[in-house]
Amino acid sequence: MCFFFLTDESKHLTALIVLHVRLMRRTGPCAAICLSFSTRLWPVIWRTNLYSMWSRVLKNGKLKISQDPLEYFNREVQKRRDEETNLWSTPGDPSHSEREDDRVLHSLLQARNKTRMGSTGYRRLSVDIEAMRDTRREVRDKWQTILENLGFMAEAESLLTVSAGASHDRMRNAPAARAMLNMLHSETSIFNVREPPPERYLFILDRLLYLDIADDFVAKAKRFYPPRDDSDEETPGLAINLPLLLARVEALNGASNIEDEEESGREDGNLSDRS
Repeated sequence: MCFFFLTDESKHLTALIVLHVRLMRRTGPCAAICLSFSTRLWPVIWRTNLYSMWSRVLKNGKLKISQDPLEYFNREVQKRRDEETNLWSTPGDPSHSEREDDRVLHSLLQARNKTRMGSTGYRRLSVDIEAMRDTRREVRDKWQTILENLGFMAEAESLLTVSAGASHDRMRNAPAARAMLNMLHSETSIFNVREPPPERYLFILDRLLYLDIADDFVAKAKRFYPPRDDSDEETPGLAINLPLLLARVEALNGASNIEDEEESGREDGNLSDRS
């Protein structure tokens, strides 16, 4: 790249931008933007004409940011909080429609957002949502218990974190991770045997394979959580019935609309009596 027409400061800034773009392509946009903050480059870019070039480069790199960088980071924080709360089985699916359990949880959340807070329908939806979240947290806690037993007390939390940007293309040992995931599903009681194992743990196993501790993890899992006998399986009445939850969502939506209309009618009647 030719820099003869730029000042010394512009040369330095342009070189840093090129470095950040390369980092973005290798590790992701968030790492590149965080590096720009750590080098105090962002305020300078914001006040110079080089900001337009930085924006164009990021846009061409499939990252579109708003004029306010705080808005972008707020969205990222909210996305991270949503991922940690819901523990999506397929984190790379932004529509949450590929797996039935993700689709049901997403439908419950959407229905609750449209329901008046404090109503009966809102409370029922909250109970169903927390039941699904608790089931997912139980699986995650099992994984954390095994990792901590292997000596990864400080690293367990980060090893179990899977972002929405997780991609199968970045996996190093996808076939081996898939085989181990199926083994854990069939030979341990970590997962619900009536449902396929969540895809999020495929990425975690890929990390464990890279760290050369996957075999130890599987051995511990078989020891701590052996497969249940038929008599030890949960009764169908206590299991989460996904089709039933979907039907309940539709019914609650209709009931909440009727309830809102009745309450608005009562308020109108009270106002007419007072007058």
